Amino acid sequence: MRILVTGGAGFIGSNLAIELESKGHDVVVLDDFSTGHFENLRGFAGDMVAADAVKTQDWVYRVGPVDSIFHQAAITDTTVTDQKRMMEVNVEAFRNVLHFAAESGAKRVVYASSAGVYGAGRTPMKESQAPEPLNVYAFSKRVMERVASDFQRENPSMKVVGLRYFNVYGPRETFKKAAASMIWQLSGQIISGKRPRIFKWGEQFRDFIYVKDVVAANLRALETENGGVYNVCTGKPTTFNKIIECIHQVLGTKLETEFFENPYNFYQNETLGDPSGAFTGLGFTAKFGIEDGIRDYLSGFKGTGTQDRTVTLRPDQVREAVKSATKST
Repeated sequence: MRILVTGGAGFIGSNLAIELESKGHDVVVLDDFSTGHFENLRGFAGDMVAADAVKTQDWVYRVGPVDSIFHQAAITDTTVTDQKRMMEVNVEAFRNVLHFAAESGAKRVVYASSAGVYGAGRTPMKESQAPEPLNVYAFSKRVMERVASDFQRENPSMKVVGLRYFNVYGPRETFKKAAASMIWQLSGQIISGKRPRIFKWGEQFRDFIYVKDVVAANLRALETENGGVYNVCTGKPTTFNKIIECIHQVLGTKLETEFFENPYNFYQNETLGDPSGAFTGLGFTAKFGIEDGIRDYLSGFKGTGTQDRTVTLRPDQVREAVKSATKST
């Protein structure tokens, strides 16, 4: 099968592209490298089209016909406030991808949505509840879902599947920098010998899901006979205090947590997904619990400390540790 992965040099896209290729698919990656990085695609042997998905004239003829599309390209930084740019990159580019899918004869489009559409809604968050986006990023994802629904109705022979990712972490997220997961951020602080910093008092919780499970959900979406939108989550809450505890256990460290005031008025204090829809519609269930996921992810981060001592690494050692974890699969 010939498959296009937009945003394929990014975090989730690169993990997905490499896994698809390993399964024998002919994979084409489309990325403008605004946040993606070639390092994420080391070992990838497929084609690479460097272009902005918003500008169809730059890439449509270069990609050529495909059987399926995984649309991962997006601005994912929730602190971005440029509304026009957010809507162009996230919504208008998606319209272009859908139009390309119809024109090229693709049979399936799987796209990345977000748990952000739920906002501060009740938990566990279910696909059937009303969206309550708190920022323009979440709003853009909600509009994408509407665009997908309209497109599916107008093109019944195609299958369009949206995946509402909860809090994803894992290999190849390094280049997201400030938008990388709290697990990456906190691990980096601890590895460099700094106290981990979180909002008071660390009891906010997230539904953290490992990127290997996210890739598995995408692969299930490639095979399902069902369209629609599904949560990609574990259904289990994890506090930031618990995350720090797990990181210390894996790294063999013990540093006192520093708490500070939350400056954001659009912050989601709680995210927790209901996984039953994805189980029924996709046959997907997350396999990694938080302890196993962090252990698998941070195996390349380990330093020389003990449970009662601070890990003190030189800057070059920190870079190598992070690079190792980024490349790990």
